[in-house]
Amino acid sequence: MKGIRQLADHLDISIGTVSRALNGKPDVNEETRRRVLEAAEALGYVANQAGRSLRKGATGIIGFMMQTGHEITGQGDAFFMTVFDGVQTVLARHKLDLVALLCSSEEDPDAYMKRIVARGFADGIMLSATRIKDHRFGTLSKAKIPFITLGRSQSDVGQPWYDLDFEGMADTAIDRLVARGHRKIAISRPHGDINLGPIFEDRCRARLKHHGLVLDHAHVFRSSPNETGGYQLARSLIESADRPSAMVLVNEATVIGFYRGLEEAGLKPGRDVAVIGQYSPLAQFLTPRLTCFKPALRELGIAMAESLLATMPAFAQHYPDAVRRQLWPMTLIEGESDGGVLTG
Repeated sequence: MKGIRQLADHLDISIGTVSRALNGKPDVNEETRRRVLEAAEALGYVANQAGRSLRKGATGIIGFMMQTGHEITGQGDAFFMTVFDGVQTVLARHKLDLVALLCSSEEDPDAYMKRIVARGFADGIMLSATRIKDHRFGTLSKAKIPFITLGRSQSDVGQPWYDLDFEGMADTAIDRLVARGHRKIAISRPHGDINLGPIFEDRCRARLKHHGLVLDHAHVFRSSPNETGGYQLARSLIESADRPSAMVLVNEATVIGFYRGLEEAGLKPGRDVAVIGQYSPLAQFLTPRLTCFKPALRELGIAMAESLLATMPAFAQHYPDAVRRQLWPMTLIEGESDGGVLTG
């Protein structure tokens, strides 16, 4: 059985009485309440959540928008699945559900978000892959839908955000490589207008300038966020007319392909080319051990969920001290992939 009408027919009680009994209303006597609850359990009654949502004016759903497509690999999924675990840990406290909103890489993300808003699909939204100019911010703000972003944008409307500390990564990586004698340092950044690209490049450029060095425009390589992109980065670096002695990879999935590309050319990370990257679950299997930055992703998901709920009237009282905006730190894990410049 499922549905309140079948339950009411079985008990020969009005639908209204059954509904009030199931929802604990005080105007139902205890004997009737007992009969209703026992019958509901015995007959497998399932509440109509859609109907409840309409009556309450809420869906009980938090949507997390991410982009998918042939350029997104399992490594990207590993990143988000760990974040999701942290988010759902918080949502479960309030009987809320997390739903991934998967926008194809072939679809305009602005149009996709407008469709989601028009359908009233979620009570709150989490956005990833924020762009330098991102119209999704304005769409959600005008619709008065609470949202938080994993990433920053020039389209900021005062919403809470969390972002990986790419500035800190740039400072630490550049300082470490310069201290080991490297003067020609290359970096990677994503294709397109993803906001982390200019943030990372600008900070690397500024940090190199601090050391009296220059980031050559020819040493800024763009790539897809996957293993193939990393392989192509290695080929591009190897074919450079003025080959850099070090590379900083901003995406965790590119590291695997980058190692493979160097290996095919007879080059070894840490000996022929210094490599610093971001941690991925596969990084532990690389030889030599990768020097990399590792964020606490599950804890990031928890923090983001609490910050979002703190902006929603129904839950704000539970999170009075939630941080609205934060650069999320990444821990440096030292390996052997970023050796010094060969001399002699």
